Amino acid sequence: MAGKLSEVQKEIVGCRLCPRLVEFRERVAREKRRAFQHCSYWGNPVPSLGVRYAHLLILGLAPGAHGSNRTGRMFTGDRSGDFLFETLHRFGFCSQPSSQHRKDGLRLLDTYITAALHCVPPGNRPASEELETCRDYLKRELQLLHSVRVVVVLGRIAWRAYLLAREELGWPVPRPRPQFAHGRSQRLDDETTLISSYHPSQQNTQTGRLSKEMFDEVFATARKLLPTSPVGIRAQ
Repeated sequence: MAGKLSEVQKEIVGCRLCPRLVEFRERVAREKRRAFQHCSYWGNPVPSLGVRYAHLLILGLAPGAHGSNRTGRMFTGDRSGDFLFETLHRFGFCSQPSSQHRKDGLRLLDTYITAALHCVPPGNRPASEELETCRDYLKRELQLLHSVRVVVVLGRIAWRAYLLAREELGWPVPRPRPQFAHGRSQRLDDETTLISSYHPSQQNTQTGRLSKEMFDEVFATARKLLPTSPVGIRAQ
């Protein structure tokens, strides 16, 4: 049984199934980055963000060590989040162009954000068994998100996690499986379109592998496919 989204998020926050990730996220929270020594780190698995009637689903990789692992909210408190929320704001998917902490007033609009992995992995390199364990949460979320019409996956790992989750749920996946490529749009069934994007990591954005124009194209496509009167929620 998938249960309720709130129940799934409670289980995510309390999860200790992957010893390597538990040790790393808690060590990062204790040691902290010099610039954030004054901060109290979250140091737990980071829950998803949004409500079940969202039409847009965004699937990222994992929390940032000193972003989400510090703030406790998806894509909050680092440059990846700044890049994402600035873009979402331009296309009407969130209420403000940046987010620095959980109580800064950010509202998602018709959008749900989750991740392939809910704990920060060492070196941003999750193990396959860790991704498999966390995919159980993703599958439960997908079963509860009945209104999703567009899925934007951020990076190859998120792309693979989403397609594997669909396969394991018995949902349609094109054969041969679509290849990952930035900006590629693929209809998966009568209701769902998958759009793949490079992840807005600092490495990708600073090297120019992912530009604002390229990211804009992804969410311009999503906007065209979705209702024009989004429903807003206050992020938690």
